[in-house]
Amino acid sequence: MEPLLPQLMVGLGNPGARYAGTRHNVGFLTIDRLLTGGGAEDGEVHRCDCWLYRLRAAGRQLYLAKPQTFMNLSGAAVGKLQRALEVSPRELLIIYDDLDLPLGRLRLRRQGGSAGHKGMQSIIDELGTERIPRLRIGIGRQQPENSVVEHVLSDWAEDELAAVQATIGAAAEAVLCAARRGLTVAMDTYNRWRLADVTPQVTQTDREIGH
Repeated sequence: MEPLLPQLMVGLGNPGARYAGTRHNVGFLTIDRLLTGGGAEDGEVHRCDCWLYRLRAAGRQLYLAKPQTFMNLSGAAVGKLQRALEVSPRELLIIYDDLDLPLGRLRLRRQGGSAGHKGMQSIIDELGTERIPRLRIGIGRQQPENSVVEHVLSDWAEDELAAVQATIGAAAEAVLCAARRGLTVAMDTYNRWRLADVTPQVTQTDREIGH
């Protein structure tokens, strides 16, 4: 059996400066990290309600996308783009935040339900299948006094920024591993990944994440 190699990587988030540094936007942050890592073939193109980018990796052309429909309507943009690029749902990799994973943990899966994530549920509903590969990035649970919405739309705390930076870096590596070597290899490698001790020093890039 040939390895499952994603071709269209979609990071979920909310557009606009107001949401740029929030927990809900780790999908966007992962796409941004992939673009700064080199190999991008051109700048962003607005297509099918997404910012779309092309990237070369291991001799393959990959597509990176950030839907601009807001999180809960992600499916409308992803469905249009998937059909326009003639990519099957099995060749997608959806990247998004997960409350049930602590910060510093990643989880790749070949398929499954949304576990209450409205952006992922919108994509499942639009494509009519749960057989969609995804990468979930842990953001941790909210404090008891905060609602889920308040938590996911909150900015990162100052003492979390270095950990966020390291986790986003690992998420970008996991995406490239899946594209180059297949989803199974990426799962075996990055589902075991743990956040190592992170220096408490906060870099300028960290500050941009948490602005």
